[in-house]
Amino acid sequence: MVDCVVKDWQGQESGTASLDLKVASEATAAHIVHRALTRQLANSRQGTASTKTRAEVSGGGRKPWRQKGTGRARAGSSRSPLWRGGGVTFGPKPRDYSVKLNRKERRLALRTAFHSRLDDLIVVQDFADQLPRPKTKEFAKALTGWGVEPRSKVLLIVAERDETVYLSVRNIDNLRLISASNLNVFDLLAADTIVATASALTKIQEVYGD
Repeated sequence: MVDCVVKDWQGQESGTASLDLKVASEATAAHIVHRALTRQLANSRQGTASTKTRAEVSGGGRKPWRQKGTGRARAGSSRSPLWRGGGVTFGPKPRDYSVKLNRKERRLALRTAFHSRLDDLIVVQDFADQLPRPKTKEFAKALTGWGVEPRSKVLLIVAERDETVYLSVRNIDNLRLISASNLNVFDLLAADTIVATASALTKIQEVYGD
């Protein structure tokens, strides 16, 4: 179990929050997280890249010149991969890049990835009531008060998406907002700093705690 300090809107300590997640052993942690990360990146690929082979390129049905007597190399088609405008050799075709991973492994990798970023985690009180209307400047000021370094990549985790909060943070560079039920390995590892509300931490414990 890990106890995290909770900060209020002004950046002052206002209590603690606990988190107890079952994570992978130190020997296998890097391996399981890597598998989950490569799976997520592979599954995000569209797989729509496509090229034409020499059989699919239009034209090339006529022999460019006679077989012998010209002094040039023999050629049977102007759509050979060696020619400009010809087909592509071993080019990409539409395919499915998706990788399967057991549900238990996915959840274990997610808990392990989150646990590995606890040193970069900042827990704050729920602040939706502090923003009666969208105000990016006020939220940017709060980030500074929480100790977030300027220009750093920030992952903001909330329990439930709030429209006012979303409108307040969407114009901040290098900040990504997600809900606690939509955690993913890539966002957890890509962020320099993770800011989570106390209710989001509770939601993470409920959803991912086994």
